[in-house]
Amino acid sequence: MGETARSRRPPAANGKLLRPWQPEVLPPPPEQVGRLLDDAIVCMCHQITKGQIIQALQQGCRSLEVLGRCTGAGTGCGSCQASLGALLGEGRTDSARPTSPKPQACSNKIEVLKAAKDGLDCLDDIFRFASTGTWQELSEDDKQRFKWHGLFFRKQTPGHFMLRIRMTNGMTSARQLRVIADLSDEYGKGFCDITTRQQIQMRWFTIADVPDIWRRLEAVGLHSKQTGMDNVRNVCGCPAAGLTPHELFDASPVCRKFTELILDNKAFTNLPRKFNVTITGCLQNCCHTETQDLALVPSYREWEGRQVNGFNVLVGGKQGSGGYTPAQPLDVFVSPVDAAALCARIVEIFRDYGPRESRTKARMAFLLEERGTAWLRAELQARWDKPLELAGPDVRKKQHVDHLGIHPQKVSPHSEDPPRYYAGLLVPVGRITTKQLRGVADLAERYGTGDVRLTVQQNLLIPNIPEDRLGAFMDEPLLKELSYDPSPIMRGLVACTGIDYCHMALIETKEWAIRVARELEQRTAGKPLLPLSIHWSGCSAGCGLHQAATIGLQGCRTRVDGRIVEAAHVFVNGRSGPEARVGDDLLYDVPCTELADALAPLVKHLPRPGSAAP
Repeated sequence: MGETARSRRPPAANGKLLRPWQPEVLPPPPEQVGRLLDDAIVCMCHQITKGQIIQALQQGCRSLEVLGRCTGAGTGCGSCQASLGALLGEGRTDSARPTSPKPQACSNKIEVLKAAKDGLDCLDDIFRFASTGTWQELSEDDKQRFKWHGLFFRKQTPGHFMLRIRMTNGMTSARQLRVIADLSDEYGKGFCDITTRQQIQMRWFTIADVPDIWRRLEAVGLHSKQTGMDNVRNVCGCPAAGLTPHELFDASPVCRKFTELILDNKAFTNLPRKFNVTITGCLQNCCHTETQDLALVPSYREWEGRQVNGFNVLVGGKQGSGGYTPAQPLDVFVSPVDAAALCARIVEIFRDYGPRESRTKARMAFLLEERGTAWLRAELQARWDKPLELAGPDVRKKQHVDHLGIHPQKVSPHSEDPPRYYAGLLVPVGRITTKQLRGVADLAERYGTGDVRLTVQQNLLIPNIPEDRLGAFMDEPLLKELSYDPSPIMRGLVACTGIDYCHMALIETKEWAIRVARELEQRTAGKPLLPLSIHWSGCSAGCGLHQAATIGLQGCRTRVDGRIVEAAHVFVNGRSGPEARVGDDLLYDVPCTELADALAPLVKHLPRPGSAAP
């Protein structure tokens, strides 16, 4: 069809048309195209019918550029583009549920796997294996697909699995924590991990345990859907959303609305790779937004003489796959009402255009490296039903805040309720025992309203504590283990899973992090320290956000006296936030046994004068 249509054009000289070419018959006007029959021709240059365009839309061609590549429509004189745009608009009437694209032909084994069967469609397989308990018969494809349901086979613990529970904006409850504790005692080894995406990971259960675990989690409103592989991962936000007076507005409803759009929706289950999203209205820069593929941060615009609060849009941040790339401003402002839908459109663009050949290049950052933010903004505008607004001011503070400690909650101007507080408690490197989980649940119900929040620093918050009960709360024995006032060394400590449970990690991280931190505490006891963060990643994937920390440690191996030992590369002065920067390489191949000696001078002098604490 393409060559025949192109032969109808007039001859060219020196590669250029002698005159602007127009078809002999003009295309139907945009206002009439919706009423045409399917055999009516819309693109006169290439003789493309309305039916062919509708079929392309159903196969995932969601923009003029993609439609042109698939069918040739609109790539001739261009006079039909307004009509094509009208059809594209009609194709998006259910904008929250866009049609999933036709799988692309690709040699990448994960792409081949997804083309054969959508990840969500493996639920029957999981239950079949659970009924027999025969994990040995799992194929590599099975192990990968099961991640769409948050179920991870761990090579380090053959026959045992990890489950990653989705907790939007890090919000959970005493009732949910008790169920997680019960399951971890019954099927695991008495502990869980809080992640840097505000989730809880359960470990050490078998495939036969999965149906009961899911049933009991579902009974308290929890699940593990789409928490792994090529999905939009857990949507993060300020852990003190709706509580802190230092927020422009509570953005957690937007987190929940966007999560509702993506869950169980096959339009979003075949992305080129994982897609991380953070949505926050907090002014205190608490979410590491610049490490995200997509982040909405607080801003405002003046409309008709009044201030309208909303978000600026940042895109293309990442860890791993070549290192930390801070997210870039897209120069778009969006209101909370439209924010979830706009996020969905951006994810669609990544789905349709994101690179798929190489897993190490399949992130939004690499798409923007190739095409630029101006292209992304134009493509977003083509999929949006009204003009995009220019970004407003970034109103976040420069310094990172972790929400640890005792903090007053915001008070409604008309409220007569007594003042309430939230308490941010340190969970060292995110590892928490089932006894501690139950203790947190007890405190949340005894002093608060049963609500609990998780943070991206692997810690937790207990909100709604009445002022007259703060003293009793602060005297609780559990707070000696989960401190609200830790040392500067411990309060900024973050560590990824490490080699115990992650096949990518090169070193153990959590035990080394605690051991080195305790040594640094002893060496700096009684000495004033500026706020700092120490982040550990077991490998270059950067799950511990090491290049966004005051001191970042990336696991490696080195040789000492002829022996291979665990070691780390050292990075300094990284940070996220309005003045994001990638940590500088400082030291290489430092044996973990020597890290306390290497880091002691750094914790006394970092961050450097004039720099913002990350």
